[in-house]
Amino acid sequence: MKQQITKEELKNRLSTVLMRHIGKSKAVSMGMLYREVYGEDPKNQANDTRRLREAVTTLRREGIPVCSSAAGFWLASAGSELERYCAALRRSALRKLKMESELRKTSLPTLLGEIQLGIEPHIKGAENGGK
Repeated sequence: MKQQITKEELKNRLSTVLMRHIGKSKAVSMGMLYREVYGEDPKNQANDTRRLREAVTTLRREGIPVCSSAAGFWLASAGSELERYCAALRRSALRKLKMESELRKTSLPTLLGEIQLGIEPHIKGAENGGK
């Protein structure tokens, strides 16, 4: 049975485990990360790992360089590794924003300008009933 631990304790355990996984070559899968943090296997990969994924996000928001990819999770070993991870995040974000611009039938620069100004983007033609 999974131990009930506080968010702070979970964050501390996760940090301790990640200190053994520095550099992409030492990436750890979510299942293995769960085992190392909780001492048991997750029964349901999606549901049981939710708190752990939230703890990863918390560490990132605190500035801890937790990287991830299909290879798993790891702490960046050098500035260049963090830069590569951040560049991948940016590419992913831009792909998603490009899709939004296509759905809204507006250019990406226009959409980015609206986002920067805090203007709610609108769908072209919606103000005329789609005509």
